[in-house]
Amino acid sequence: METNSEKLSAQQSLDIIADMIDQAKGSVQQNSFYFLLWGWTILIANLGMFSLIKLHYEYPYAIWLITIPPWLYSLYQGYNRDGSAKSVTHLGKITVWLWLSFGIVIFTLVVFGYQINFHLNPVILVVSAMPTLLSGIVIKFKPLIVGGIVFWVMGIICFMVPTDIQYLVGALAILGGYIIPGYMLKTKQA
Repeated sequence: METNSEKLSAQQSLDIIADMIDQAKGSVQQNSFYFLLWGWTILIANLGMFSLIKLHYEYPYAIWLITIPPWLYSLYQGYNRDGSAKSVTHLGKITVWLWLSFGIVIFTLVVFGYQINFHLNPVILVVSAMPTLLSGIVIKFKPLIVGGIVFWVMGIICFMVPTDIQYLVGALAILGGYIIPGYMLKTKQA
């Protein structure tokens, strides 16, 4: 077994790191579709929940069933895309695991939401800040960084408003956190 004793120069090391960041950028930029898919789905669900509460519908939370098809589609696409990926960088793997961890946290919150009387909006918004902000940092895309901050601020506001108004705050958070950055990311890659 041969060992490569050649040491990388500082410039070569920086070039490798820059290449890894560029590959991670491309991966996340290709996924602007997911920011838009989930952004519009959750925006509609939040506005639907608010409307159904105001209409005194007995099961306003039923609107959240609209998240099942995007969830199944995202799983299907993620599974198919992973198999066809040319190369996955370390940053790319971290980003995938970050979003997968986020999904597991959200799933856990929904399953055990009855423990906190399903007052999930503030918690979900605050938790959403982390993968959004970190994805923006990884790809050096300021609108996504700002989107993460929007989630954090709106999550704090959500803790301070009545439950029905939390769905309007959630809709605003999704608009500023996913939809606007998603369209900007889509435009950037075009």
